[in-house]
Amino acid sequence: MLKNTYPILEFDPAHEALIEPSRLIQPVDGAPEGCVLCFFQEVLDKLRENGHLTVLWNGQSELGLHPVYGIEVDGRCLAVTHPGIGAPLAAALLEETIARGCRKFIACGGAGVLQSEIAQGRIIIPISAVRDEGTSYHYLPPGREVSASPEGIAAVEKVLQAHEVPYVIGKTWTTDAFYRETPARITHRKAEGCVAVEMEAAAFFAVARFRGVTFAQILYGGDDVGGAEWDSRDWHLNASAREKLFWLAVEACRSII
Repeated sequence: MLKNTYPILEFDPAHEALIEPSRLIQPVDGAPEGCVLCFFQEVLDKLRENGHLTVLWNGQSELGLHPVYGIEVDGRCLAVTHPGIGAPLAAALLEETIARGCRKFIACGGAGVLQSEIAQGRIIIPISAVRDEGTSYHYLPPGREVSASPEGIAAVEKVLQAHEVPYVIGKTWTTDAFYRETPARITHRKAEGCVAVEMEAAAFFAVARFRGVTFAQILYGGDDVGGAEWDSRDWHLNASAREKLFWLAVEACRSII
């Protein structure tokens, strides 16, 4: 590890850490290869209440239990779980799910749009993420961006095209501090090609690359942060878009296992 003026840039290439998930967490016999990470708790609640989900195992943190469910799709079991909010927790839960045995991941969630013409509910496929968070720097050497898995992107595109669902494909901006999305930073990110902003993609992609697993993400356009004024657009109330996005993610994940 090289000493640096800024600690976040002191990348250590050692593959094993003191608290190594594969030593701490036992793999689950018969764990599903595919896993859908769903940020929409109300979708998971509805599926559970309707009997579509069964608990495969539970993770745990100071927030409480983090259940990982199983769902049957075309005769195969997929894992389904909420990945938490923000890069540190999302990366940690992803690590634990990998340690249990999952290898192919499709995440679905919402994002702010940096281009106001991207309608609320429009699907976005992030092909890469600007690393404006801290977690990814512990998994990969310093760099401006990290990419999603080509296999995962291709699977998502194929499913969307099969259903004739329009989408935007582009770069996302991952930040830890949504209350510090200043006009200058927004302008800068737009200039470098970012179409959306969220809090986890760069960490997801970095963990996946470090661990050698497949990972892609589907987002839907939420609030508008690309204009002169912030517009919430009541994006979190778009229940139909959220449930639809989940099932598209399930189909994409099923196609790569």
